[in-house]
Amino acid sequence: MKAQVTAWKTETVDELAPLVGVVRACALVGRSRATHHRHANPKPRMHGPRLKQYQPAELTPAERDRVLAVLNSDRYANLAVAQVWAMELDEGRYYCSARTMYRILSAAAMNRERRRQATHPPRVVPELVATGVGEVWSWDITRLRGPAKGVWYHAYVVIDIFSRYIVGWRIETVEDGDLAAELVQDIVTEQGHPPRYLHADGGAAMTSKPLASLLVDLDVRRSHNRPRTSNDNPYSEAQFKTMKYDPHYPARFASIGHARAWMDEFITWYNHEHRHSGIGLLTPASVHHGTAEQIRVARQATLDQAYTAHPERFHRRPVPPELPARVTTNDPERQRLPA
Repeated sequence: MKAQVTAWKTETVDELAPLVGVVRACALVGRSRATHHRHANPKPRMHGPRLKQYQPAELTPAERDRVLAVLNSDRYANLAVAQVWAMELDEGRYYCSARTMYRILSAAAMNRERRRQATHPPRVVPELVATGVGEVWSWDITRLRGPAKGVWYHAYVVIDIFSRYIVGWRIETVEDGDLAAELVQDIVTEQGHPPRYLHADGGAAMTSKPLASLLVDLDVRRSHNRPRTSNDNPYSEAQFKTMKYDPHYPARFASIGHARAWMDEFITWYNHEHRHSGIGLLTPASVHHGTAEQIRVARQATLDQAYTAHPERFHRRPVPPELPARVTTNDPERQRLPA
């Protein structure tokens, strides 16, 4: 339809032009003069691919191949292009500019790093399983704001991942491997036995020689996060979030004594009053000290009384939340499931 209209306009303008002129004819038909002249005098179309126009100064294909061979030679494969250009120039050979060398490499898809790259073994995914108290401890250090900008205190906190019980902590002005080793030794002495695993991230204090030597002496296996993978240490991270989202958590601590006093009060609440969702809404202390089952029996008795009094209010006989039989980090069984 569009082609027919175009043809009609062309014919009409051609018929009127001898009578009123091309300008007046185009105006009467409603057509641009440029459009009319373009249709009346079409340019010849090129058939086949357009040939590439070579510049007189352009390198020939043979010269480009030679430059590429020089850049990829054993002598220069590990050097930057600018180095190659300068060394060849010093020996009396000039092929092209350094920028042209880069263009030649780019055209050959070789403009990335040409040197042999260092390879690192893949980081091992920490897979931890605890089926009881005292098997796996997790620890981390978090910073607490001091009384002025730039003043920080460092809270070392060790948690049993099965019970979520904070087995030990300390607050200091620095992160230090010796302080970490002292804390772990004190906890082992208080608990009466070391864990099978001690998990932490890859910080300097966590990987320090004093702590590593102590763990070897205690026959405790070390486990560490992968870089930039906070989910590898979920229990310590969750405990710190609970702490810092506490409504009574200060914006700043007036002194290190203030920080230690607040932390002592918080941990008492966390261990003995806080009902933790990950352990059947039981307190960490009840799980850690073995009274969790007695509490569940008492809860069941209360629920049974409520069910007997008003069964119509329940879809089924209610039961209290269960305590998990195993607690994991990157559950090995789930990791090995087929995709």
